[in-house]
Amino acid sequence: MLIEINPNNMDSRLIQQAVKLLQEDGIIIYPTDTVYAIACSLKSKKGLEKLAKLKNTKLSKANFSLVFNDLSLLSDYVKQFDRSVFKLLNRSLPGPFTFILEANSSVPKLFDSNKKEVGIRIPDNEIAREIVRVLGEPLATTSLHDEEDELMEYFTDPYEIYQRYDEKVDMIIDGGPGRLYASTVVNCTNGTTEIVRQGIGELEL
Repeated sequence: MLIEINPNNMDSRLIQQAVKLLQEDGIIIYPTDTVYAIACSLKSKKGLEKLAKLKNTKLSKANFSLVFNDLSLLSDYVKQFDRSVFKLLNRSLPGPFTFILEANSSVPKLFDSNKKEVGIRIPDNEIAREIVRVLGEPLATTSLHDEEDELMEYFTDPYEIYQRYDEKVDMIIDGGPGRLYASTVVNCTNGTTEIVRQGIGELEL
């Protein structure tokens, strides 16, 4: 199913349709401020398992990021961090960054793993954040990649994505042309701030 949502004039009924699908263990492809991404509700064990299967991995080995609409629910999933990290997050988000933080005890239970770290994102994309806001819980997400983990040109075209993924996911949201750049990954787990992968986001330390 392909639906079109205008980020400048969002149809709340379409947002609600996407949210209902997520609540029913569905998987969606949606726009972000980097490449299009694929996601399920973090609270849906069936959704998480389907997402892992789509990535050809076990849930316990999956490396999904958590997508929030703001920082208010962060403490439900990560350990307390110092004020300098909070200031960095506050300054950088929403934006094209993935911040790696120490996971608290709730995260391993969700992923059937001993995961000690988790990536968090707040995309600078109105559609993505509105879906999370209405859902009331984070998305578990991963960017679209091909089998060799490469970013391919067709990932910028929602219709091309639809042609390739329609039978693999429950909904594809056309929010306009995507971008072919990854987020900047920043590790904040060791009391330091380290750029693990330089993507489109320019970090202001």
